[in-house]
Amino acid sequence: MIPVGISFESLDQNGNALNFGEIAILQEEIPLFMQSIVQQGIIVSALHNHWLYMKPLIMYIHIQSVEPPLSFAKKLANSFSFLSSYPITDNES
Repeated sequence: MIPVGISFESLDQNGNALNFGEIAILQEEIPLFMQSIVQQGIIVSALHNHWLYMKPLIMYIHIQSVEPPLSFAKKLANSFSFLSSYPITDNES
């Protein structure tokens, strides 16, 4: 299990918010996960690693969108189905 952090800003008058996410993901899971994210209209703003020579290699993907937070959450839940294990929040580790 690897961590995920999701947050959103204040809602506007239409119920939209700036939504953010940072998801730790195994390198081999990046193509399918990223394809799912992008096809749902979520922006991938960064993809990077924190540590060199780590095995397995864990990458960090940063995502964002402007939409109702519940819509963002549903899209993420759909994309999580492409991962080998369901992410956890930092406070559960």
